Amino acid sequence: MRTVIWFIYFWLYLIVLWPSMHRAIRLDKAGDRAGRDAIVQKVIPRWAGTLLRLAGARVQVAGRENIPRGPVVFVANHQGYFDIPLLLAHLDAAHPLLAKQETLKIPLIRTWMRLLGCQFVDRDNPRQSVSCLNEAARMITQEGRSFIIFPEGTRSRGDAVGDFKSGGFKVASKAGVPVVPVVIDGSYRLMEGNGMWIRPAAVRVTILPPVETKDLDRAALKHLGEEVRGRIVQAKGTPAQ
Repeated sequence: MRTVIWFIYFWLYLIVLWPSMHRAIRLDKAGDRAGRDAIVQKVIPRWAGTLLRLAGARVQVAGRENIPRGPVVFVANHQGYFDIPLLLAHLDAAHPLLAKQETLKIPLIRTWMRLLGCQFVDRDNPRQSVSCLNEAARMITQEGRSFIIFPEGTRSRGDAVGDFKSGGFKVASKAGVPVVPVVIDGSYRLMEGNGMWIRPAAVRVTILPPVETKDLDRAALKHLGEEVRGRIVQAKGTPAQ
């Protein structure tokens, strides 16, 4: 029953938000970035937080003091579908994501993601992927936006942390901004660990100290993903129960 109620709310709330979405679209087309962002930052964290509460997520967040001032690239491990609302609701603001192009198939969600500034990567098209990474770096340097990236590229559906792909780290190094590692622990227990049925669970989000990229040499940049992954694995510790 919880799963049914959750999905009904998921779509009904998006429909209720239709007027706000179109107001944000009009402001965006008029070049009123501040007005658009005010709507987006009001709507998205509230919606994401409600989705988590309906799922029965008991969320603990630690380390917000580690988020530096100015734009950063948040790099998180990826356990399940609920990781996205977790980070949209529990960081310092709702930040755009580097997302898979398949997300564009989801109506309404794709519009809100575009309004948020998300970039959609086609993993089968190297040229498009590079263009997407360059646009994310431009938005960081010229617009002062932060980005959220899941460098595993897919959900682990468990406690394991997969290999980190290099794309997100290239964005951070090109923009010269810090990488902020984020540990997500237990989110798969909300859905993936239950045969895709939603069940209450404890989830821990830990924001680690930033890793600077500005003055790293080529060798250090090559191993940046391994270093950040190692920090996440080490900090993860005992899974949430």
